[in-house]
Amino acid sequence: MSSPDAPCYTVVTEDNSEIPSTQDLRNALQKGTDEVKLDTLRKIIVSTINGNPQPTLLMPVIQYVMPSRNKALKKMLHFYWEVCPKYDETGKLRQEMILVVNAIRNDLQHPNEYIRGSTLRFLQKISKEQELLEPLIPTCRSCLEHRHSYVRRNAVFAVYTIYREFEHLIPDAPELIETFLAAESDATCKRNAFVFLANCAMPRAVQYIVSVLDQIPSMDELLQMSIIEVIRLDCKGETSHKPRYIMLISELLNATSNPVKYDAATTLTSLTQNPAAVKAAAACYISLVSKESDNNAKIIVLDRLDALRSRHGHVLDTMIMDILQLVASSDLEVRRKALSIVLSLTSSRNVEEVVLFLKKQLQRTQDQEFEKAPEYRQLLIQTIHVCAVKFSEVAATVVHALMDFLGDSNNPSALDVVAFVREVVEKFPHLRKTICEKLIQTLSEIKSGKVYRGVLWILGEYAESAPEVKEIFLQLRKVLGEIPILASEQRLLDESAPEKGEKEEVKGESTKPRVLADGTYATETAFTSVSSARLEAVKAAAKPPLRTLLLGGDFFTGSVLSSSMTKLVLRFIELSDDARKSNALRAEAMLIMASIIRVGQSKFVTVPIDEDSTDRIMNCIQTLSELESKPVVHEIFLKDTKAAYTKMITAQEKKAAEKKESEKTTEVAVQVDDLLTFRQFSKKAVDDLVDDAADVTRATGADDLTEDFISNLSRISQLTGFSDPIYAEAYVKIHGFDILLDVLLVNQTANTLQNLCLDFATLGDLKLVERPSVYTIAPHSFQSIKATIKVSSTETGVIFGSILWEGPGMSEQCVILNDIHIDIMDYIKSAYCTEAQFRSMWTEFEWENRVNVTTTMSEPREYLRHVMKATNMSCLTPEGAISGDCDFLSANMYARSLFGEDALANLSIERTDANIVGHVRIRSKTQGIALSLGDRITMAQKENKPPV
Repeated sequence: MSSPDAPCYTVVTEDNSEIPSTQDLRNALQKGTDEVKLDTLRKIIVSTINGNPQPTLLMPVIQYVMPSRNKALKKMLHFYWEVCPKYDETGKLRQEMILVVNAIRNDLQHPNEYIRGSTLRFLQKISKEQELLEPLIPTCRSCLEHRHSYVRRNAVFAVYTIYREFEHLIPDAPELIETFLAAESDATCKRNAFVFLANCAMPRAVQYIVSVLDQIPSMDELLQMSIIEVIRLDCKGETSHKPRYIMLISELLNATSNPVKYDAATTLTSLTQNPAAVKAAAACYISLVSKESDNNAKIIVLDRLDALRSRHGHVLDTMIMDILQLVASSDLEVRRKALSIVLSLTSSRNVEEVVLFLKKQLQRTQDQEFEKAPEYRQLLIQTIHVCAVKFSEVAATVVHALMDFLGDSNNPSALDVVAFVREVVEKFPHLRKTICEKLIQTLSEIKSGKVYRGVLWILGEYAESAPEVKEIFLQLRKVLGEIPILASEQRLLDESAPEKGEKEEVKGESTKPRVLADGTYATETAFTSVSSARLEAVKAAAKPPLRTLLLGGDFFTGSVLSSSMTKLVLRFIELSDDARKSNALRAEAMLIMASIIRVGQSKFVTVPIDEDSTDRIMNCIQTLSELESKPVVHEIFLKDTKAAYTKMITAQEKKAAEKKESEKTTEVAVQVDDLLTFRQFSKKAVDDLVDDAADVTRATGADDLTEDFISNLSRISQLTGFSDPIYAEAYVKIHGFDILLDVLLVNQTANTLQNLCLDFATLGDLKLVERPSVYTIAPHSFQSIKATIKVSSTETGVIFGSILWEGPGMSEQCVILNDIHIDIMDYIKSAYCTEAQFRSMWTEFEWENRVNVTTTMSEPREYLRHVMKATNMSCLTPEGAISGDCDFLSANMYARSLFGEDALANLSIERTDANIVGHVRIRSKTQGIALSLGDRITMAQKENKPPV
């Protein structure tokens, strides 16, 4: 088991409560029933796997277990032969194994076909034991001619494993299996034989394909998939059969088996880029998605279709309506993926058809029985949004249809519509008039405060005529109700009061006994006056939508309403020469604003008005009251806010264009000694061949390992001192979810250190995979020990341990190791999310860590870059929002761990005369990542420059 080529077994948990002695096990094998022998043999196997082979029990097993005819015992015996010690101390085969080989030969000739097949499967597991296999070769060959297919199929794989390891034992195996394949009728046997030829004699496999080319479409599914795999491998090199292969693969696109169709479509696009072949492969993918019931399989096929689209988008344009039919799936992820592909294929030629289909789907989501209607509606609105902004010719046709959903009870859908309308009204000035008219009509249908804020901002910025301003104020009075709000609410309360002379009743309600602080019991009686009940009734009465929001405590919406009315009044004064009407409109706006403040300070609201909203509304009132003296403020209201939004849209478009450009131009590093490629002599490029072996290599990260001597030195941790008997240092290597420790031990004494054990323990979500073995180190010698530790979450972990060995007189000696701290930054990568996703996660996550800013830096943006560099987080706040000269800075940051954990951060800082003050708030779903990132920022703050 110590050799590097030794087989690897699963470590089975051993019950340490009762470990029978070797004699007890021998007696159980000798005198027990078949059930007792089965249990005893299982214990021996577990003990052997866990490092206690017990070679003295080999002969009793041969004597008392091997002759049994019990099928379960015979199966367990195969497991024992697999793990038992077969060689003595000198490396020679044990004499007892001759009896074992004889028994295996008898089982290979057994009349029961299942015993034969099971024994042949067992031979595949001991394929590295040449001395055991050699006497069994003739019997194994004879099983290829057995009457039962179960025996033959296992015999083929037994020959395959033996030939792969020891070719000289069956030198004629390829000819033997080729003859077997030609005469075989069973589908699984033929498939196994073909796999043998594909792996051991590729020319013979190709020759077989060519000989049965016309019969392949009617063959078994397993054999068809093996044939497709061989075609893929054969086409990696030069082959004259490529045209025939393409014809065959095209036929297999119509096979009855879905896996065969998928493999055939994937292979066809790697053999040719003929438009007809690409269309056929895409049609096959679409058919698979529509017929397959497993959503995971659908997403995999859609990913392949998306990859095909990225290379041959112009060919698939005509199939866009077929892809649109895939949104009929009930799974939201499948719909999202299909709509993403459709968006990529949408062009000015087909955009009208696409949008018409999406609008029909949008109408269907209003049906109460439609599955996952709110989420699907939101997805459709987002898709239509992208189409309309990308293709201006359809914006006019969809914007009015989408505005019908502003009153949607599903808040995210309505917010998406507002974002869409806001962008359309900015980009397409000719649509502003009709959009504003529609928004004015829908004011009474809106239910959400966020939607109201968006609509009010749009109306305040883009209502450009005097009649529109008048109409907006008229509709606002309807959705606000009677003004002043406080006076009307008080009148309703007074009207419900009892008449004079009637005494106001007081209701008394008793509750169950309560336990007081000193442990005694008391009865609590609650008195409720009728007046408070009337107040609650007034609050609960039906009211217009905007009035309901204000009385419910949404004064942010009230401040946005005030700002929008101020813009409308200022614009009306610019547009109209009628001073009387302008003055009346100004007075009405100021009355509404004052009414909002007064009712916010009364008992009729759920939550009192906050100071920020009060200040903002008062600023608007002041602006309207001082029209002539503050023209600069007019400029801010009428032009600056719109200019800021325009700047934000431009920045978003620029960022999207840069991202698209970066996807197109991939930087390829070329070495100075690479071969030159002449384009004129190269073949026409086709899609990449599907190479499963290369995929596995990429998935395990084996091709990404680049060793850098300097970075390796920075990862070395000293574990002991130079004056200790043993010097130890560890090279800590992070690879995916594993931490690899390569520990170097140096015996600094003149004595041999025996039974030396390196013992590790972990703190945090770290788990030691295996305990290192015991070693003996010669005087002044070296020993390298490797240990693997699994990481299960993004949390600062600590590895600590000790070195134990036997000193003089069998006394135990010990050296305690320095702790190894695992850097959380190795598992956190910068990522991006939308503002809506950030806000949703910020509300949802419960763990928050607040870090106060203490730094000598004086520039806020420099400190932001410093924190981003230290935490590997990306800034979500647009560059335009944090540019310019300002003493305040607020930015949102986001990162994602390898384990799928989200980390959010909000930086709010202010520049003072001396330095920067403020705080960083970190939120995450788990406590560990929030605390670890906070510690990281605290450590980074102590430096004036970002950590390298």
